[in-house]
Amino acid sequence: MSEFNYGGQALIEGVMMRGKNSLAMAVRKPEGDIVCRLEKIESISTKYKFFKWPFIRGTVALVESLVLGIKALTFSANEAAEDEEEELSKKDLAISIVVALGLGILLFFVTPAALAHLLKSRVPSGFWQNALEGGMRIGIFLAYVIGISVLKDIKRVFQYHGAEHKTIFAYESGEELSVENCRVHTTLHPRCGTSFLLIVMVISILFFSLFQIDTIWWRLLSRIIFLPVIAGISYEFLKFTGKYIDHPLVKIISWPGLMLQKITTKEPDAAQLEVAIAALKRVLEEDGVLEKCTTEAEGKESDLNLELELKAENV
Repeated sequence: MSEFNYGGQALIEGVMMRGKNSLAMAVRKPEGDIVCRLEKIESISTKYKFFKWPFIRGTVALVESLVLGIKALTFSANEAAEDEEEELSKKDLAISIVVALGLGILLFFVTPAALAHLLKSRVPSGFWQNALEGGMRIGIFLAYVIGISVLKDIKRVFQYHGAEHKTIFAYESGEELSVENCRVHTTLHPRCGTSFLLIVMVISILFFSLFQIDTIWWRLLSRIIFLPVIAGISYEFLKFTGKYIDHPLVKIISWPGLMLQKITTKEPDAAQLEVAIAALKRVLEEDGVLEKCTTEAEGKESDLNLELELKAENV
């Protein structure tokens, strides 16, 4: 089995899996078939090696994941709705990324910082003001995750999130990629992006506790300026815990993130597991881990009816 850490993202009625130099998006069509599309990807770190340096690669990975995630969600939304696919223009993609980043920074960083500044007269010191800000940041994040988890469509996405994790676990265990083998695994994975976001929140508390900031404008600006630094530290921490996940101390540290995944992942059904398996198999084929078992026509992946095919395949 390859040492490369495969991972992915839940989509609308589908799953995206990322390989070494490509990603595969598998989506369940309304009529029941699974359509699978492969796209080549090239990280900027391939051209500029310094982007692979520790504490820099985390920010690069975060931005690239956001770009690819938005494109994958657009593809899945069009396929799931039976609409003709409309490719994002560079302008549309840039606007989507800016809006997503802006809203995230506003909600999870600027708002807690502003509220903590307004309440500074009620706390004894700058340290406790930073602690209050961090506590509110985590509270807002948890409220947001719990709030969206009750939505019907989001519940479906969270089921596909669980299917993604189960499929990755089956592969990392060296098992045949079948619904039966994937089903028995947990939906909680130590390298999940949900855990990464929680790590960002906690590290931001520790990081900003080192600074004594009195002016509101500098408090707000510093939260934005130092966000890449916090993302870089968080990324390295997540890689470390993922590498030594069996260590007792790492298990304790990783526990809060895994518990949060009980909200963001749900138990998938067999049909959802089939979609996740289709996506992972496609990138494994592209990376040479599995023999190719799909066909291509006119530069696009053919629609795959995997209801019967997955049961007949030998990995």
